[in-house]
Amino acid sequence: WTRRDAVDLSVVKTMNLQVLLFICLLSVYSVCGQVSYSIPEEMSKGSLVGNIAQDLGLEIKRLISGKAKIYTRSSDEYMELNRERGVLLVKQRIDREALCTETALCALHFQIILENPIEFYTVTVQITDINDYTPTFKNNEMRFKISESATIGVKFELERADDQDIGKNGVQHYELKPTDNFALKLHNSADGNTNVEMVLQKPLDREKQEQISLVLTAVDGGEPQMSGTMMIAITVLDANDNAPVFTQQTYKATVTENSPKGTIVATVTASDADHGSNSKITYSITNAVKNAKDMFEINKENGQISVIGNIDFEKSKQFQLNLRAIDEGGLTDSCKLFIEVQDVNDNTPEINIMSKSTVISEDAKINTVVTVINVEDLDSGENGNMKCFISENIPFVLKTTSNNFYSLVTDSELDRELSSEYNITVTCSDEGVPSLSSSITLTLQISDVNDNAPVFERSSYEAYIVENNTPGLSIFTVKATDTDWNQNARVSYILEDSSVNGVPVSSYVSVSADSGVIHAVRSLDYEHIKDFHFRVKAQDGGSPPLSSNVTVKILIQDQNDNPPQVLYPVQTGGSVVAEMVPRSADVGYLVTKVVAVDVDSGQNAWLSYKLQKATDRALFEVGLQNGEIRTIRQVSDKDAVKQRLTVIVEDNGQPSRSATVIVNVAVADSFPEVLSEFTDFTHDKEYKDNLTFYLVLALAVVSFLFITCLVVIISVKIYRWRQSRILYQSKLPVIPYYPPRYSDTLGTGTLPHVYNYEVCRTTDSRKSDCKFGRAGSQNVLIMEPSSTGTMQRIQSDRNILDEPDSPLEVS
Repeated sequence: WTRRDAVDLSVVKTMNLQVLLFICLLSVYSVCGQVSYSIPEEMSKGSLVGNIAQDLGLEIKRLISGKAKIYTRSSDEYMELNRERGVLLVKQRIDREALCTETALCALHFQIILENPIEFYTVTVQITDINDYTPTFKNNEMRFKISESATIGVKFELERADDQDIGKNGVQHYELKPTDNFALKLHNSADGNTNVEMVLQKPLDREKQEQISLVLTAVDGGEPQMSGTMMIAITVLDANDNAPVFTQQTYKATVTENSPKGTIVATVTASDADHGSNSKITYSITNAVKNAKDMFEINKENGQISVIGNIDFEKSKQFQLNLRAIDEGGLTDSCKLFIEVQDVNDNTPEINIMSKSTVISEDAKINTVVTVINVEDLDSGENGNMKCFISENIPFVLKTTSNNFYSLVTDSELDRELSSEYNITVTCSDEGVPSLSSSITLTLQISDVNDNAPVFERSSYEAYIVENNTPGLSIFTVKATDTDWNQNARVSYILEDSSVNGVPVSSYVSVSADSGVIHAVRSLDYEHIKDFHFRVKAQDGGSPPLSSNVTVKILIQDQNDNPPQVLYPVQTGGSVVAEMVPRSADVGYLVTKVVAVDVDSGQNAWLSYKLQKATDRALFEVGLQNGEIRTIRQVSDKDAVKQRLTVIVEDNGQPSRSATVIVNVAVADSFPEVLSEFTDFTHDKEYKDNLTFYLVLALAVVSFLFITCLVVIISVKIYRWRQSRILYQSKLPVIPYYPPRYSDTLGTGTLPHVYNYEVCRTTDSRKSDCKFGRAGSQNVLIMEPSSTGTMQRIQSDRNILDEPDSPLEVS
């Protein structure tokens, strides 16, 4: 049988499931439960342990939504949770002997944690033993030197076999073969172990058999049954009739954990009544459990037990050593040494986060659970007593529940605008001397809730704009801030509905929703409206949104956009109005007063009067501020009756605007004189006006005729140019014409006379008319000597050329 076969057989036969479930209420989180299972060791990976969802009364969707997970303090995870199936599975092979070295009962303890809401359940998995280890002896051989004088019934303690299995899978009995001289005797000791002794049942005779070989077999009770053997070699000596004797059968000692190597724990003493070499005693450790063998050693000469390993109270709290004293004659005695380990505060509290939230809403209620932690200290007594606390002046408190579990809960209302993040330090210290402590820092973000409305920078706004502005001009900006975060702090600006003089305010101004910039929709006129007010609402992007509003007043500033208007004297189109000044008028005589107004305001409406033109500048002046026209000298008979004054009225704007008015003044003492003068003036004016009209009309007619002639000339030029292009592109053959008296001189092709000719071509008939004049004309045709062939051809056609005006048809 192999170990694998034994495991598989044991798994089939020992699979046993026991479920225990109870529910209890905790003070902070919702549910606490416990369930227990029992499985054999060495189960293969993925083997089913139990239906955890069914046993805990949970639905599978709760395991998934709650992100169910296994929490264990140990770094080794032997179990895994399948949330989709709701079952507990074996994550890795479990060796009960490696997991539980000292205890017969072996169990895994862990918790299953669920979130939203936080729940946890305690799970215990009992690991049952299978027969996967064979009994083994520390030594493959034991040697004894026994005197031949040893009496029947003398006992020799043998090494017992070590089987890491427990119960019936452990060592059940021993066999000793052969049994000629010795028999095997077993008896149980007070510590529950079985002592194995070899008893002499037949006297020894060295002369017959000096060396005796025996085989000790240890057999367990598992299925299949396994066994281990050890050889016993006996040397028969001469008589040694006294065995060593320990001073005590049981020794007790204490050792402090973490004691340095070489520390003396205890000293055992044995005596032998024999003398000589038979009284020399050798000490040894036998039948010690595995971990004890690695921790202590005994001095063979003096029996001092000293430390050779690292003693850890958290791993082993007590050790038991079986000691043997043997003399040179092979006689032995045995005793037991119990070593108690004293705890030292050498372990700091271990803080484990079972479940935590990294973000919590600022509107979370008081006593909301943020984090659940578990604290463990491997020390015992006061060294293992712990207290945990958190930093002060934060809206959280640490509450203890049971079994070293703590919950971090809210203690007061949260406000993200005051603090958006908390770094919470949890510190746990034990009560040892000196005290040891450990700490962890939890970072908690506070999520925003839309609990703050936008706030404008000012309680009201007042802005100025100059009239005649461009539509779309930016007037000014309103600004509101929101102390919330992200979308809740995103501010939008809205123009509230209202009216200005019965017109919607939206036809005057608009507000940018993102920036709060107020724009003018239309061009404003100070003379129409001088100021108006409206309300702007700032609204955040939260759900539901919060808002606030502010009043905005727009003041329109005047611009010098209106010229002065003359009210007096009234300007008429058909009649002349004149002011009369008697010739007897003195200096400073008030002739008339020019009255003007400006609809602008302020300095734009301040008017000044100036005399621009006058028939006699030395006779009149105009008051700069009041527009009064007065004489500046005495009127004389030489002054003309008709006086024409041009007065300009200017405002004080930048740039200034002006208006002019013509004032007719009559210097006369009687009305008939004035009437005759101004009647001629009217006729002259009408004559001048008619003359100007006729001059303008004549200029327009001449210009029209000039442009018409220019167009006609250009059209003719274009027509002629197009006709010449058509003739050039016709590609017709060219047939020259020669004078009637043409003669060929010796076939040389020379032309002895020069003739004046005129050629007329038509493009459609392919006919030409030739007219020849007298010699010496400006038009000269000169033939090249190489043209002999052509001239000969023309001579054959002499009859045709005899008539100057005859047409020539070209085929």
